[in-house]
Amino acid sequence: MGTRMALIGIIVSDRTATAQINALLHEYGEYIVGRMGIPCKERHVSVISIIIDAPQDIISTLAGKIGQLPAVSTKTIYPPLPVQEK
Repeated sequence: MGTRMALIGIIVSDRTATAQINALLHEYGEYIVGRMGIPCKERHVSVISIIIDAPQDIISTLAGKIGQLPAVSTKTIYPPLPVQEK
């Protein structure tokens, strides 16, 4: 099975969820290419960007597990697939 690149955007509105997020990211660490976290203290949220290169089912599973945590929102975006020439 091939892999895809994706960006998982995460917004955390309750810092108590960060330990669970970090545990999940550690569990899927072999697929993570890069990670950036920005705390927005004045708005009481943190924004995390994860770049991942993994099979589609792994990306969906990780994003789903993170998105099920209380006070956490996620969105996954993918680059366009290459156009197949005929």
